[in-house]
Amino acid sequence: MDTTEAIRVNRALNKMSKLYRAAKARKLAAIGLHPGQDVMLWFLAQEPDGITVSELAARLGIEPPTATRSLARLEGGGWFRREPVPTDRRQVRIVVTEAGHALIPRIEGAWAELAEEAMGGVSDEQRENTLLALEHANARLRGLVDETALTDE
Repeated sequence: MDTTEAIRVNRALNKMSKLYRAAKARKLAAIGLHPGQDVMLWFLAQEPDGITVSELAARLGIEPPTATRSLARLEGGGWFRREPVPTDRRQVRIVVTEAGHALIPRIEGAWAELAEEAMGGVSDEQRENTLLALEHANARLRGLVDETALTDE
């Protein structure tokens, strides 16, 4: 890849990252969430019996204190409750409430709208090729960074 093409790739990826994050923030604000909270709540909703904070942190690739802070910011919405773990009184399970489950279709809807707005107007083949290229780039970049650097998505 020559310098001109490298500059073009860097500019396109940087701009897309910034625009995607800003557009996602707007969509999530409309449903009362901030970026990152959507992923955390969605992930929690996939666990019908709940999950401990340490399990959540491990699965999201973040530290337990980061998960605790993120949960504290989400707590005001009444989207989950904390239940004691009978076998370990130091731990609690995070269980999504009915209100939290009701928010999941809106989160998924926001994601679908954003995907359509970003990729609408291109052919199915172009979309598939774009996704394959992005997945390839993600796989290559994953080898260069600590996976825990990816706490938002």
